[in-house]
Amino acid sequence: MSGHIHPSAVIHRTAEIGRDVEIGPFAVIGPHVRVGDRSRLLSHSHLVTHTTIGAECHVCSAAVVGGDPQDLKYRGEETTLVVGDRTRIGEFATLNRGTGIGGGETRIGSDCLIMAYVHIAHDCILGDHVILTNCTQLAGHIRIEDYAWISGSCLIHHFVTIGSLSFVGPNSGVGFDVPPYVLAEGFRTDCRIRTLNIEGMHRWGVPAESVSALKKAFRILFRQEDKTRAETIGEIADSELSRDPCVANLLAHVRASHEGKQGRALERLRAANHTRVMSTG
Repeated sequence: MSGHIHPSAVIHRTAEIGRDVEIGPFAVIGPHVRVGDRSRLLSHSHLVTHTTIGAECHVCSAAVVGGDPQDLKYRGEETTLVVGDRTRIGEFATLNRGTGIGGGETRIGSDCLIMAYVHIAHDCILGDHVILTNCTQLAGHIRIEDYAWISGSCLIHHFVTIGSLSFVGPNSGVGFDVPPYVLAEGFRTDCRIRTLNIEGMHRWGVPAESVSALKKAFRILFRQEDKTRAETIGEIADSELSRDPCVANLLAHVRASHEGKQGRALERLRAANHTRVMSTG
């Protein structure tokens, strides 16, 4: 272990600190915590327990990483939080570990930007290059895929799935699955899918032919009010559009949500698991 560790920092004897790690004044590193090489933990940051952060991460002042789940079903079982490489966690952000019922792990990918006052609850799974802007609040069991961007002060309901390269506008209350490549925004009950995230797709290099195909697929899925969701899914699946990989990804997400294989529909499984635990506990 090398690097600069302030003498006021508190490091548990079971913690594992990588090479060239900087730990600031009054930072607390709890039991069974692992810190990757060249990471920086600023003053008063707290890595609570059973938490792993990767290399070159940056944990800002007063962030609390790896705290207990805020879930009444949590009974003190050993669960974990894992953060990938080069992820930045902002001031006063709170990231909770998983629960036994939810799979036991909260996982944050690499190259993510988690801004100040963000809350990530138990059993959330975030991909790589995800951006969560200031004051966004994630409930439990949420899945956010690569390159998704959630704007400031958003409230995301538990079990929601947010697809890759999607964008959620500021102050939105999201209680439904957001497919990949789309832009959703709106306060509380007014939140809905508005259009494609053209800027995001251009920024991350989605091919022009895929953007064109996605525009056609979007019109079929979200602009034909005289057809059911099953009918619009079938129309795309039977067309040449489905051969485009981005359209195939969009279609798979919409179908999974429609068939209850992801998103809010999974809440019924949590209720069933809770009933079994209560009956045997």
